[in-house]
Amino acid sequence: MKKMTFLLADGLLKPSCLFAAIEVLEKANEFLVNQGNQPYYTIELAGVNLQQRLLNVSFSLQGVRHINEVKKTDVIILPSFDSPGDFAVSNSGDALDWVIRQYKQGAEVASLCTGAFLLAATGLLKGQSCSTHWKAEAAFRAMFPGLHLATHKIITDHNGLYTAGGAQSSLNLMLYLVEKYNGRETALYCAKVLQIDIERNSQSPFIVFEGLKEHADEEIRSVQDYIETHIEDKVTVDFLANRCAMNRINFSRRFKRATKISPVDYIQRIKVEAAKRGLEAGRKNINEVMYAVGYTDVKAFRMIFKKVAGITPLEYRLKFSRPDY
Repeated sequence: MKKMTFLLADGLLKPSCLFAAIEVLEKANEFLVNQGNQPYYTIELAGVNLQQRLLNVSFSLQGVRHINEVKKTDVIILPSFDSPGDFAVSNSGDALDWVIRQYKQGAEVASLCTGAFLLAATGLLKGQSCSTHWKAEAAFRAMFPGLHLATHKIITDHNGLYTAGGAQSSLNLMLYLVEKYNGRETALYCAKVLQIDIERNSQSPFIVFEGLKEHADEEIRSVQDYIETHIEDKVTVDFLANRCAMNRINFSRRFKRATKISPVDYIQRIKVEAAKRGLEAGRKNINEVMYAVGYTDVKAFRMIFKKVAGITPLEYRLKFSRPDY
């Protein structure tokens, strides 16, 4: 048996994430019972502030326990929050201390989507890679600059700590846990009943790169603006450094200090984002899209596109372009 405790922190909860994750565990229990076994998961909700907010209203859940009543659990699930500013971190000190104590007693901890902010705030992720929703990337990097954020990953798993990307990626993490505890057959049953793509291994194709401009360095921001308005040009790091009257090393350090990524990565992500929009529109072939974003080498473009988007330009076009009817 696994005791699964969903932690309701003091913030604006995303109930779809909470209830969908619970449903995966319920379907796992259903499958195991149908196979003549006992249910494997016991599910409970625990928190500090037991009245939760949902958008502009409040709601109460029956049977929610105060965290002080939960002396020991096997797995803590941190669902996603949409609280302005810090995703419920500042109001959840007691809950985070409880998570740390439980982890030290042997509990595993899994964050879903922006629940990664709470897990990161415990300090338990130090030295490990983690994931969260790609739209929260800039906020996460600003709050936790010392952590290795890998937004392209669907799931991370290190030392009993798990994180998932956004939205449906959270369900992939729940399937991952079910497979780990109960085997592939159980996980496949849950995936089929709930119609979840169990083989998703990257959220890169879904990322919309938004620029990482939440910093105070005006000169670097002007460089970012230049990159974004000269998509069709072959922009190099040396060229940008010269525009700022800096040598390449100092410019690269300053750029990364402001944006948290290197200028090379930034240029590639901006160009690939523009290429994605071109492929979605479907009016140009892949070579035309490539030329429009400043690449002339098909092999290099394909390699960079796949590195950033997780799939090839052709695969992206087939997945996201408007079908012809």
